[in-house]
Parts: sequence; C-alpha cells; structure tokens
Amino acid sequence: MTAQYEVRGNVAVILLDNPPVNGLGLATRKACVEGVLRAEADPAVQAVVLTGAGRAFSGGADIKEFGQPSALAEPSLHTLIRVVEACSKPVVAALHNACMGGGLELALGCHYRVAEAKATLALPEVKLGLVPGAGGTQRLPRALGVEPALNMILSGEQVPCELLAMAPGQKLFDRLVPQDALGAAVALAQEKAAVRPLPKVRDLAATHPNADAYFQFVRNSVAAAQPRYPAPQRCIDAVSWSLSLPFEDGLRRERETFIALMLTPESKALRHAFFGERAASKIADVPENTPLREIRTVGVIGAGTMGGGITMNFLNAGIPVTLLETQQEALDRGVATIRRNYEAQVKKGKLKDDKYAARMALLSTTLSYDALKNADLIIEAVFEEIGVKEAVFRQLDAVAKPGAILASNTSTLDLNQIASFTARPQDVLGMHFFSPANVMKLLEVVRGQATAKDVLATVMQLAKKIKKTAVVSGVCDGFIGNRMLEQYVRQSTFLLDEGCSPQQVDKAAEAFGFAMGPFRVGDLAGNDIGWAIRKRRRVEKPGVRYSECADRLCELGRFGQKTGAGWYDYQPGKRDAKPSPVVEQMLATHRAAIGAKTRVISDDEIVQRLVFALVNEAAHLLEEGIAQRASDVDMVYLTGYGFPLWRGGPMCYADTVGLFNVVQAMKRFAANPMDDGAFWQPAPMLSRLVAEGKSFT
Repeated sequence: MTAQYEVRGNVAVILLDNPPVNGLGLATRKACVEGVLRAEADPAVQAVVLTGAGRAFSGGADIKEFGQPSALAEPSLHTLIRVVEACSKPVVAALHNACMGGGLELALGCHYRVAEAKATLALPEVKLGLVPGAGGTQRLPRALGVEPALNMILSGEQVPCELLAMAPGQKLFDRLVPQDALGAAVALAQEKAAVRPLPKVRDLAATHPNADAYFQFVRNSVAAAQPRYPAPQRCIDAVSWSLSLPFEDGLRRERETFIALMLTPESKALRHAFFGERAASKIADVPENTPLREIRTVGVIGAGTMGGGITMNFLNAGIPVTLLETQQEALDRGVATIRRNYEAQVKKGKLKDDKYAARMALLSTTLSYDALKNADLIIEAVFEEIGVKEAVFRQLDAVAKPGAILASNTSTLDLNQIASFTARPQDVLGMHFFSPANVMKLLEVVRGQATAKDVLATVMQLAKKIKKTAVVSGVCDGFIGNRMLEQYVRQSTFLLDEGCSPQQVDKAAEAFGFAMGPFRVGDLAGNDIGWAIRKRRRVEKPGVRYSECADRLCELGRFGQKTGAGWYDYQPGKRDAKPSPVVEQMLATHRAAIGAKTRVISDDEIVQRLVFALVNEAAHLLEEGIAQRASDVDMVYLTGYGFPLWRGGPMCYADTVGLFNVVQAMKRFAANPMDDGAFWQPAPMLSRLVAEGKSFT
C-alpha cells in the first residue's frame, strides 16, 4: 500500500503510506494521481485532503529510487503536482511532523495548506549538491517571501512552521493548529468546497524592494562561506528567477539546473556521503531485527582527554555515567575539564544553564571498580599499551555484571587479544572514538572474532543515540582509519626526504581540501604517539620502510603543540604554526646522511601520493574483509580525518579520477627509488576493478 483513499462526508482523504517517511517513489506518485483523479470523477466528493501516514507528511523523493529509471518515470513529481494544482476541486495539504523536499513542493502545489505549529518544513536539496527540482525555488518565494524562502533553500535545514508563520505577508499556511492537522484540513476543505477561483501559488507574485542588491549580497556571502560548492549559487539564481521570469520559464530553468547539478562531481560526492552514512549502519550478517541489550547506565575508565570526551557524549544523550580513575587528582582534573567544556557552550549560547546542570547531575565519579558492577556498558580509555589494557579488562571481568558490554577505545591494539583477557569475549568490542571525542562524529566499532551479534547491534544503535556515525571494522593493526593513515603519513615523510618542506606538503593537502595537512595534524595529536607506534612496528614488522626524519624530530623533543615545538614552532598560548629553522636544518642534515637527491615536487604529485596511498591501503582492507564496503571507508575519512566532503572520501575521489589513472600514477611512484616501490603495487581488488572497467562506489 503506497496511498490510501477514503471519503469523509464530502471530502476525499488521500493518505500517503510509504514507510518510513512516505517517500514519493513511483508507486506512491501513481497512487496519489489515481486518488486525485478518482476524487475529481466522484460527484459526491467536493474537496480533497492530502496527508501522510505515520511520522511525516512526506520526506520527499524515495531514496531507494535514486539513480533508478523509476525516479524519472511518469507520473513524475512534476506531473503529480500539476495534477493536484489542476484539480477542479480544492486540494488541502495537512502537514504534520515533517515535510521535506519533494513533499514540500507537493504541498505548495495544493490550493490550501494546514500545518501543525510544531511541524517542520525543509528543502534539503542543497545538502546533496542540488537545487529543489520540482518547483520549490519558484513556489516557495511566492508563498513565503523571497528572503525567508532563500534562507530555507540555502540552509537545507528543517524550520518549525510556527516560525515560518511569522513571516510578514506569508501565504504558505492558511491555518496553523496545535495538533490534528488532518481534522483541521478536512474542516477547511468543507469550508472552501464551493469557493472559486481556486488559489494557486503559481499565480502569486514574488517581490522584493531591492532585489539586485539583496541577491548580490547573498552571492558574496555564499561565495566566501562555500567556495567549493556550485549548488548554493545556483539556488540563488533559481530564486531570483521567481522575480524576473514568468512562472513556467522559471520552472523550466530550475529543472535544467537540477539536471546539470546532478552531473557535477560535488553533487555526486555529497549524494555518495548521504547514502554512505545510511549504509554504514547495515551489517551483512546481523539482521535489522536483532534483539538489543538495554543500555541504561555507562561506565568510563580514564578521565583524561579521551575519557572525558567520551563521557560527555553519553551525558548529552541523557545517559548516566560513572567515571573511574585511579587517583583523585586525575579524577578532579577530568571533571573540571568536562565542566569547562560545558561552560564554554553556555557562554556561547549553545547550551542553557538548566541543561548544563542536568547533564552534570548524570555524572558520578569513583576510584573503585566495584562502582561499575551495575553498568550496562563499560568503556576503557586508558593508556595505549597492551599491559595496561590487560589489567583493566581482568578487573572488569571480575566486577562487571553478566551481559554487560565491555568496550575498548584502543586505536591500534589487537582487540581479540584484549577480549582474551576476559572469560566473556562475546561481550567485548572496540569503540574507537576520535579526538576530541565530544565533537568528532566518527565512531569505529571494532568487531572481534567472538563479538556477539546483539552486542554489535546494540552499540550501532547506541551510536545513533549519541549522534555518531558508526562504521564497523574488523580486527587489524590500526583498524580502518589509522591503518590507512599510516600509509598517508609514510608518504608525507618520504616527500620530506625528497626535498619538500612540511609547509609545502601541508599547503598542498589543505588546498586539496583537507582540514589540516599531515604535519599540522601530527603537531596537534603529538608526534610522540607516532614515534611509539614506529618503534613497535620495527619490532613487529621489520621489513616495513619508514623515513627516519620523524624520529630525528622526536629525538629533539619536538612533540608538537604540547611542547611548543614540532614540525613547526609555536608561541605560548597560540596554535599558529610557524616554519621552523630548526626543522629546516634537521631535514638538511637528515637528507645528507641518507644521500638523498632532492628535487622540485609539484603540489599535484604531493596530493596524489597522499591520497592514492589511502586508496591502495583501503583496497587491501576491503579485500581482507576488514571494511565492509568502499563507502564505509569514505565515511571514516569524511567524519574522522578531515577529508573534504565535496570530494566524497578517498574511494569516491579515486572513482572520479578514474581507477585506471590511479593505477598509472601508482606505477610511476613505484619506480621512484626514494619511495616504497613494494607498497605501490596495486592491491588485488584495485587491479581487478581496473581490468573489469568497474569502480569502488
């Protein structure tokens, strides 16, 4: 069932019924058109009400149809709206909960609109690199006003109807009601049954007292804020047409613009990320109806930077946390940091005092493991050393209740080994948060050899509650993100060996779109962390090649911002990265010691070596089954590592470049004696995709 039809007195009610959000797929569009035509043909019906079942009027296009022929098949959304608009009997839209995208465009095609005050409206297409494609840019400015309409279209955010109803002269709503939009819409339909002519949004005039100046101001502002995205500028163009062009001409140009944007790499990237985020929660062998364990209370071990940030995620979601430390002083410092973080939000107006107090009230502290005996989930965030992890998990095994989930925040260590320290490895998994844990969206959920399916399903659902993008990883050194990062960092240091400066590499990476280049990231995270990992790697994998320049840096005590000196120099209290003469001299000495022949390296080569290193390692991860799908890899890098959203992640970017071209570049890098030729041998999956003419995404 995609739409239900019933008659209430002299009013036909068409109920969109395509769970979960009444997406306007082909079957739903057909059923809706049939419903309108049926009402048109029935002499006993004098008016029509259009509404949605469940929790939305309509969420817009059916995402399951994206890229499918059915998305463009007739009746199209344009056709449906024309049928509604042309109906000889009044059609009233009853809006409740949410009305988005094509759903709002459909409502704008109705003759009247009744909305619940708390319902929200949105035209989110800009977030997919598009403009509204079914009249939204032409009808909304006419109904709501040019400025509030353009604000909605450019933000893509949901806006409560009660706020929109305050717009001066708005004709978007005919009635605003506290609840029961359907009942109010039926009453309005009966009231308007005999009223003619029927009002149409297309017949309204869009006006602005100083349109040219206003649109120029918005163009300048958007160009400064979003220089990488074409869609916002095209949205401004389209809304301007509502003032300057006849309605049908504006509608035609809007559609042409929509189709043109669909072909841009930016829109492809944004749509890839949209679907990737939704796909990440699906696990091939874990059914969606897997029973979940109840998580009412959480324990966190370690009150340092990570432990405090992890704690805040649960407090924000209304889940009580018991925070454990071994020393009172460390515990006090951790709580003080949490308070400072919240107080900073209060000061900025992002958090109200009462909510701050409510969150802190959910926090309890302890120096004893016994206090965790009733916790449903316990997460350790202690020092990244296997002996320390062992001590923690053996104590947890002794005190945690049966069925409690035991999680490690390890970023690189063997989760199966950690699980072996307990008599309940089925209850153990990795929850690798990213720093700062209260801000970063990514959560790597590491599935151990013995991890139970209900444990995995529970944590994936919990991730949504704490507003994280959770991606499942298998067990390997570094999991998905850090295993790939190691190759990225190795290439960055090889580039230094060959003559690049840290600032040249960082500038090239940042011009590509990374939030920060590799050397600025190293200084922020602490260069001693990578140093410790390399020391361990040289014992475990003595055949792996590393540049020694990063070790030379650490031997100078230049660990980054925390020491006031790393790859860059830093002034006390500031984070501005200044080129360092000390580093310049260290690199010159290092190059002489290894007999390096320096050369001029282009920014293009820098970017290719950094990004294609990520791609090749990711292809190995996919081949090994560590990552489920290429889009999961992209979500890791988009949400945890500052990869530019408008490029869609490393795998999406590789597809955009063309995998054949990626492999050809890798062959060139393999021939460079200063690089690691063995690494640049294409992963089997990558070679296979090139041979078959296929792509990752």
